[in-house]
Amino acid sequence: MLRHLRVTNFAILSDVALDFGPGLNVLSGETGAGKSLVVEAVNLLRGGRASADIPRAGTDEAVVEAIFEVPEDLRERVHARLVEAGLAGADDDGEGTGGELLVRRLIHRGGRSRTYINGALTTATRLGELGELMVDLSGQHQHQGLVDPRRHAGILDELSGQPELGAAMETAWRELRAVEDAIARLTASAGAGGRAERTEVLRFQLEELAGAALREGEDEELGRERSKLASVERLGGGARAAEQLLYGGDGAAVERLDAALRELERLRAIDVALDEPTRSVAEARILVEDAAARLGAYADHVEGDPERLAEIEERLALLARLKRKYGGQLGDVLARMAALEAELAELDGAAGRLEELDAERGAAERAATARAAALTAARRTAADRLVREVGGSLGELGMGAASLTAAIEPAALGPEGADRVELMLRANRGEEAKPLARIASGGELSRIMLALKLALRRADPVATYVFDEVDAGIGGQAAEVVGQKMRQVAAHRQVLCVTHLPTIAALAHHHFMVSKAEAGGRTETSVRRLEATDRRDEIARMMSGAAVTVEARAHAEAMLAAAAVPAPVAKGKAAERPARPTAPVRPASRARGR
Repeated sequence: MLRHLRVTNFAILSDVALDFGPGLNVLSGETGAGKSLVVEAVNLLRGGRASADIPRAGTDEAVVEAIFEVPEDLRERVHARLVEAGLAGADDDGEGTGGELLVRRLIHRGGRSRTYINGALTTATRLGELGELMVDLSGQHQHQGLVDPRRHAGILDELSGQPELGAAMETAWRELRAVEDAIARLTASAGAGGRAERTEVLRFQLEELAGAALREGEDEELGRERSKLASVERLGGGARAAEQLLYGGDGAAVERLDAALRELERLRAIDVALDEPTRSVAEARILVEDAAARLGAYADHVEGDPERLAEIEERLALLARLKRKYGGQLGDVLARMAALEAELAELDGAAGRLEELDAERGAAERAATARAAALTAARRTAADRLVREVGGSLGELGMGAASLTAAIEPAALGPEGADRVELMLRANRGEEAKPLARIASGGELSRIMLALKLALRRADPVATYVFDEVDAGIGGQAAEVVGQKMRQVAAHRQVLCVTHLPTIAALAHHHFMVSKAEAGGRTETSVRRLEATDRRDEIARMMSGAAVTVEARAHAEAMLAAAAVPAPVAKGKAAERPARPTAPVRPASRARGR
């Protein structure tokens, strides 16, 4: 439910903060005071479009922020939406925010807006997907939630009380799709030329690759051998020249080392400190002589092999051609060969496998159709119940000539069954039933929504219902019935209601008064929670106008006494603890009066 709302620089709402409670919350006040602006702010919290002229004159942006307390029976759904939006981890337990959602929208002058959920930047579209679980709004000029036909099948499923039917339908649909996908893959693998032609191509390619007897790393080994054979003369000549410089030629390194060694032998007899250098030179002489011997042997035996070089060149050319045809590297060619073998094996068994898959598809279709039929039957039963309950409520709400119908028509089989469901309303006897979204009268539709929500109060997956002037065009006994009906809904879901009728205001669990005044040459709207005497006086004003009489106050006291029923306790958190942001965002600077 909506626990805390703060609105800053929003039209004539300079800085308003409200703590709503469970049950029925009522906003009252003079016409034009700004009640509907509060409703508009709530609409933005469920992803509604932001108007370009929302920011208060003299400011650059308006801010709407709220804390929602998610009811326990909605937390799994809300968590799933957060995961889809990338705002929560799939391995969380759904309690990552302690059952709270922090929503913040910044609306810049010109219409641009930024949206945050639990501090993370997101889109208004994502907020709308989440907001439809948190708020359902019905007003004089806008209606959401229950008027959307995309929700109607799900509403009947919830009302049926058989969630296992929907789960079984989804499972059957996934199984059917899996079989159909397997058939499509197997059919597509044959290519445009048909299975026989594709098989022939595969066999030709595999014969080519198998005949090449490929070996991982072979091209690198052959490349090194080719380099050696192509450089035989250079290798032999270089090794011989090095051998001469070290040992065989005039002034070779060995001769110079011998001379150095003889001189050091004479000198170390004088100074023993030369023992270590002398030993090092002697070791170097041995190493040089050994290296020279090896170089000489290498030069004697290195020789060319034109035939082997030609074989290598031919083999490398074959490998290069196969790499160009089947892959960039020899390892890629070998991987491609394995893939071709697997495809050929699949095609060789395709005929038999297709027969098996056709049989599996038939069974899956029968199972999915049976699940869809069970779902349709449950929906029809739920629809009958919904029509009866809503019909009774409409009569009590002064709309006895109106009737709700649920159109359940066949549709293509899908994960939600094989129905197209839409709730329709016949406003008067003899008229044609119309979709809810096409009902012209805002007050009329608001009462229809109230009747629907009363019937769905346990099944409709929405935390908070908002009614903007549901009392339009009614009074007397009908107004009292509307208030009682909202109170019944509020026993299960939080209700926010804008009203001008004292009968409805007296039934509220929490009463807020919206008023406006001029300050510093500017209009300011304020909202305050009413208790005791203030609430009595506001209800008296709603009955008698600006001049509140003693009789009106007495009547107001009697109405409040008759309606004195404690508010329901919110599930999950203590109802009396007002929700506050743990780190409130500093509001935009307040514009000074001009």
